[in-house]
Amino acid sequence: MLYLSTASGSGGVFKAGPQDFIVKEITTKGRIPIPDQSYDAQQLGEQESPEGKFTTFVLQKRSWDTVQLLLRMAKMMGHGKKSIGYCGVKDKQSISVQLASIFGVEPAQVMGLRIRDMKVNGAWKSAGAVELGSNVGNSFTAVIRGCSKPENAARVIDELDGRMPNYFDRQRFGLRMNNHEVGMLIMHGDFRGAVMKFLTDTSNERNEACIAARKRLAQEQDFRAALGYFPAGMRNERSVIEYMSRYDNPANALRKLPRGVLLMFVHSVQSMVFNAALESRIKAADFESPLRCTENFYGFPDLNALSPAGRFPLGALAGYTTDEKAMSAYDKQALSQAGLAREDFKIASMPEVSAKGSTRPLIVPAKDLKCHMDGSDLKVDFSLPTGSYATILLLEITKAV
Repeated sequence: MLYLSTASGSGGVFKAGPQDFIVKEITTKGRIPIPDQSYDAQQLGEQESPEGKFTTFVLQKRSWDTVQLLLRMAKMMGHGKKSIGYCGVKDKQSISVQLASIFGVEPAQVMGLRIRDMKVNGAWKSAGAVELGSNVGNSFTAVIRGCSKPENAARVIDELDGRMPNYFDRQRFGLRMNNHEVGMLIMHGDFRGAVMKFLTDTSNERNEACIAARKRLAQEQDFRAALGYFPAGMRNERSVIEYMSRYDNPANALRKLPRGVLLMFVHSVQSMVFNAALESRIKAADFESPLRCTENFYGFPDLNALSPAGRFPLGALAGYTTDEKAMSAYDKQALSQAGLAREDFKIASMPEVSAKGSTRPLIVPAKDLKCHMDGSDLKVDFSLPTGSYATILLLEITKAV
């Protein structure tokens, strides 16, 4: 990753524990609920509907995956996955506060749930669900520990001047950093290769039992036997293995994965190409684009408001409907260097994961960006639009990679 700022970084480690990374959702009304504070609908500018069939609530969690926690809450109240609603997934390694909803239960039921490291800081009846992607952004408080040169942080922040490059972060590419590799194989119709890459690649794998299982399957390629030794916690892998043990159909085996996981493989290819194009732009100090958007009420990019005079230049997230005229030379070069064409994102043998393409801001505001030192530690506050990664800004400050 090529940094936007040229000043030397502070060094140090961020996200050392959940208490060092606090995430607060910026709601559609521009409100920011904070941890350990109770709210009602009026305080957050939300519409309460006593006759509504949904309950909207303020969810506070620590070291929980958002979806897994909401699924557990729904199950405790006798409901399933389709009953839950949320704006976005907050980092597991954090303390986070966000709005969520569940269909068919009363606020008192939600308030009465008791789950470790979870709090409900208010609940009310509403007419509709909380929708994915509807939040304006997120507000962060991060602690960077053990900085070698904490004084450098202020220099970086001054140089950034309230903005940051809108790279996709490593979590987009999976824990093993190979989502895009699986995606490329799927796009080229090599479903068997994609299955084996997903199941047996040990890159960046840290769990010794998982490493041993992946290596054994790579060597033996016996799916029936693999069911006996793949750890129970590898649920996605086991669902693919179970299908492959009965049928020699790797495309359908991949379809045993949750659709969101399957889509992420192809979306991570888009992300890889976007990152490469953005890095080239930073190297050339060139952010001109024929595609631009204006800002919303909060000062963040509004992708629904395209305008040649817009404040925010956009880059292409390549897909099979992407207009070549809307692609910059940087976009085209990155796509070509990846060995891809726009048409490759239309996957005839697996159309459900085909990607039409879209756009993404190249540079985004880092609002209210400030920091202060506490010995060798730094506390950094800032807000980012939906879809932008706090870790990218923290890497700019620390220059840790």
